[in-house]
Amino acid sequence: MGTPTTLGRMTAMLGALAAPACSGSATVNDLDGAPGTSADTGTSADTGTSADTGTSTDTGTSADTGTSADTGTTADSGGQGEDVHADVGMPDGRMDGVATDGSSGGWTPLPPLASGPRQETGVAALDGKIYVIGGFNSAGVVVPIVETYDPASRAWATIAPFPRAVHHANAAAVAGKIYVVGALVDATFRAIGDVYAYDPTTNTWSPKAPLPSGQERGAGGVAVIGTKIYVAGGFRGGNSVADFSSYDTSSDMHASLPPLTQATDHLVGGAVGGIVYAIGGRSGGITGLIGRVAAFDPSAGTWSERAPMITPRGGTAAAVVRDRIVVAGGEGNMAVPSGVFPQTEVFVPATNSWVSLPNMRTPRHGTGGAAIGNTFYVPGGASVQSFGASAEVESIEL
Repeated sequence: MGTPTTLGRMTAMLGALAAPACSGSATVNDLDGAPGTSADTGTSADTGTSADTGTSTDTGTSADTGTSADTGTTADSGGQGEDVHADVGMPDGRMDGVATDGSSGGWTPLPPLASGPRQETGVAALDGKIYVIGGFNSAGVVVPIVETYDPASRAWATIAPFPRAVHHANAAAVAGKIYVVGALVDATFRAIGDVYAYDPTTNTWSPKAPLPSGQERGAGGVAVIGTKIYVAGGFRGGNSVADFSSYDTSSDMHASLPPLTQATDHLVGGAVGGIVYAIGGRSGGITGLIGRVAAFDPSAGTWSERAPMITPRGGTAAAVVRDRIVVAGGEGNMAVPSGVFPQTEVFVPATNSWVSLPNMRTPRHGTGGAAIGNTFYVPGGASVQSFGASAEVESIEL
């Protein structure tokens, strides 16, 4: 594996790229100022107390002091455009020992999930560990198992199980705790609004205020800014939903926010510079792929469009690494028998552009992603469309 790229080199390289993008479609995560977490607690935007007033804007005090989320050309998320794949034309495809796509050269296999194959899990990172929550096992049974992976020791550990068996959990890390804000249960994919917080110091899950009635959902896109967890879209009652809401972990209160412009499930989310991004997903089934990238500004309470994905897909794994969002895998790929996408692509908000990274070694869908430092992890998932749970775990360093 080559040496990791520096932020400066990557930023300079991306700045030289053309801004137009092709249309696309496809849960998170986000960037934490503290090492080893997946939440965006760096620049505080929208850190006030939030009440569920039923209004379309978050009633908390909001100030976006982060970097501008869109300094590039905005593309129409519905139409076809030019590919923004980076290629600086180096003969060997590398620059100073670093791949021109910004990665350190490829994916690395890691110890597999200790409990065996699992898919449709919730995934988050906290204090230098990766958490994998619930999901379906290889027998198609929904389990409450929660495991952690410690990259330092390359070891898996089983911790307190989730209070009930869930899949497609909306998971995030905030202020030293892991949260689940809504999920799906059993083989009917019934949506629940349960909210729980896990405290690693006591190895316990504690119930919190549930999602408001009618807003229960799993398979949403998740992002974190300050003390708030944002959940965009999701799945309820057999349909995609456009719901968008925030949960303030400090006040234990939910707030309804302006919905997505299109009902979407199996999307991913992340927050960079105080802006929430909802990326890809699907509507109307596995092949109803959406390439839209939408940006929500909590200070203005409005959505706007960004450059769409290079490869439209849903069921991907994603996380924020530094100031960009990495998206890998997914399902609905009609071009291959497995139906799974191998692509790994990065959205760079500062330039409103996408960059391609090396394909996954073992393409998967149905899992989340998480980042610790500059390393992006994808644990488990499924290697074939729909059901085909895998225990594979891989990482790529940016």
